[in-house]
Amino acid sequence: MYRLAAFDMDGTLLTPDHRIGPETLAALNQLIDRDMVVTFATGRHYLDAQPIMAQLGLQGYLITGNGTRVYDKQGQQLHAMDLPADVAEEVLHTQWQTPASLHVFRDEGWLTNLAVPEMLQAHHLSGFHFQLTDLQRLPALGNSKVCFCGPHDALVELQAQLHAHFAQRVDLCFSAYECLEVLPLGCNKGAALEKLSGHLGMTLADCMAFGDAMNDKEMLASVGHGVVMGNALPQLKALLPDLPVIGHCEKQAVAHYLQHWLRSPRSPYTPV
Repeated sequence: MYRLAAFDMDGTLLTPDHRIGPETLAALNQLIDRDMVVTFATGRHYLDAQPIMAQLGLQGYLITGNGTRVYDKQGQQLHAMDLPADVAEEVLHTQWQTPASLHVFRDEGWLTNLAVPEMLQAHHLSGFHFQLTDLQRLPALGNSKVCFCGPHDALVELQAQLHAHFAQRVDLCFSAYECLEVLPLGCNKGAALEKLSGHLGMTLADCMAFGDAMNDKEMLASVGHGVVMGNALPQLKALLPDLPVIGHCEKQAVAHYLQHWLRSPRSPYTPV
């Protein structure tokens, strides 16, 4: 029996309109009733994810910023990684050839120099919002990650620029089809979950995890039981062909899978 369940939020727990359905919430509470640890493992900021968990009446651990931060149930920070100061300065001061907007995440919030109101739709549950600022005036220290948001084809071209510039000094990943992230080297949800599980006296073999995007790859590949969403990015499915694929987040597929697993964990599962 697994002792910890880690869930990506967008595209996994959340429906396309960024809500958690009643069946999903009921399934999460069933896990808790069985003394399983539940954690959200998300690209979202702590100030965004924690209010959502609180609104749902859940008290759990949080992995935020794609593994740059880990928090306990009381909101105490257990682990933190930031971009090195020289890397942060180069990201923020280089004129990248891209139409993508630039977004910086620090403990105090989400900072950008370009208002993109449509991006706020994903944060209606928490009220989390960007703060307009001159990014080139930000301190070099304390920047957990940088996100570029724009058309996917433009981000693929930008990924090549960033890789050529930084080589092995950062990690790059698509947290969504239209979001490319620059992360501290070695920082991902899988590494963060390993730290959390160790803190709790567990190993990754004691964990199950659910996800849909490339920022979930390391987590899904390293746990005792990884589960891929039916709506996952094709690249993720191709990289993890041996993992089970369930239904779409729109149909609350996580709830459907958990209900089956709780009833008969060893029997075959048929996605909805």
